[in-house]
Amino acid sequence: MLSNLDSLMHGFSVALTAYHIMLIVGGVLLGILVGVLPGLGAPNGVTLLLPLTFTMDPVSAIILLTSLYWGALFGGSTTSILFNIPGEPSSVATTFDGYPLARQGRATEALTYAFLSAGFGALVGIIVITLLSTAVASFALRFGPPEYFAVYLLAFSSFIAFGGGTPLKTIIALALGFGFGMMGTDTVSGAMRLTFDVPDLIRGISFLVVVIGLFGLGELLLTIEEGPEFKGANGRIDPREILRTAARMPRYWAAMLRGSAVGVWMGITPGGPTAASFMSYGIARRVSRNGANFGKGEPEGVIAPETADHSAGTAAMLPMLSLGIPGSATSAVMLGGLMIWGLNPGPMLFVEQHDFVWGMIASMYLGNVIGVVLALATVPLFAAMLSVSFAIIGPIIVTVCLVGAYTVANAGFDLWLAVLFGVMGYMMKKLDYPLAPMVLAMVIGDKAEDAFRQSMLLSNGSVTILWSNWLVGTLTSIALLFLLWPVVAMLLGRRRASRAAMAAARQGEAV
Repeated sequence: MLSNLDSLMHGFSVALTAYHIMLIVGGVLLGILVGVLPGLGAPNGVTLLLPLTFTMDPVSAIILLTSLYWGALFGGSTTSILFNIPGEPSSVATTFDGYPLARQGRATEALTYAFLSAGFGALVGIIVITLLSTAVASFALRFGPPEYFAVYLLAFSSFIAFGGGTPLKTIIALALGFGFGMMGTDTVSGAMRLTFDVPDLIRGISFLVVVIGLFGLGELLLTIEEGPEFKGANGRIDPREILRTAARMPRYWAAMLRGSAVGVWMGITPGGPTAASFMSYGIARRVSRNGANFGKGEPEGVIAPETADHSAGTAAMLPMLSLGIPGSATSAVMLGGLMIWGLNPGPMLFVEQHDFVWGMIASMYLGNVIGVVLALATVPLFAAMLSVSFAIIGPIIVTVCLVGAYTVANAGFDLWLAVLFGVMGYMMKKLDYPLAPMVLAMVIGDKAEDAFRQSMLLSNGSVTILWSNWLVGTLTSIALLFLLWPVVAMLLGRRRASRAAMAAARQGEAV
């Protein structure tokens, strides 16, 4: 550990140059723009910027790409809170309470909570990378297909146990997500599934198109039904509110620590930032004293997913560097960059490319601080958007949604899909069906299916492989407990009610 700290100090000597600071600032600002525009997102932004790094030295290139990544995460939170349009898939959970806060005229407060908690989560992730890179890398080597599937099952089951809604509706939403995620080409056999002879469905349904429709267009339909006014328009923009909100942050220390733990775990394992943010939100809703206020504008409902999102996004860099196993879509793109620059990810990277690895880790500290400062500096600017008339904002939101949906694959068919899912999102909200489980199932459902099928091939079809060692057995058992938790809770509730009735009867007899 002491050697890691010495290496970090050397990394700061590499990263702390005027040129690299300029790259960090430029990357963060570009990332915020990328994150604000739905349909782009961090993976696409890094992909578009990657060719420009071919003439740069690897240290400068990775600093620029990671800075863009931080900025994109902040930008995705901005549109989630202000317009209910997640710029990043991992920002979906932020909409559940961030958008209601904005509609109450508390946009500055919501954005400040999001950015500060995001900075805290990212800092925790960077500290984990700094101190535990060797130990975590050896632990991650334990993960094979059974362990991967157990982690995904745990993410799905946690929604049923901690989602807070009707378990049956949650299961139906999950099933819908699995169904939509299965459309297209089977990744294992190559067969066509659920395409219904529609050529455009061969490539499947893009998750971003679904999110844009469900949250962007769906919320717009609800707003039109309630009346053509943007309820957040009455919010008074006061830069001093940023400082007041920052002073209230220590109240939510438990949510930040819990979200950071979930995020680091899901970042190192294959869960990823999106699953981490959903899981953190669900757990926070279950254990919080203000759980009943979640979905109505509860600050903890913004802090929990944002902390987990950024800690997972940061921690995902660790298995990418030490094992060559990307923990997120963005780290997968960066992995390709390392290959192009002639670097081989793995344990030897820390030995052979000392300046590169520790210069990048040091730049992550700097990029996180600069990202938080720049994001907070833009809070009044973004919050001021809420003062614009809905007659102007409404068409802009529709245009941004449709442009974002089209740019995903440059396909006109995706425009119709976005409209279709917009109507579906409107109907699900009216019928009180949760959107989050469906979105989560679409994001990682195919990965869970692949891991399960690979596990069955390894065990000749025996499910006992999910209890073949202490790690996978523990994860699977906890996941099944969460899956059955609504039934257990119902039985316990009936038992308590029966005991209370018997006690009341005895008390009546005594009287």
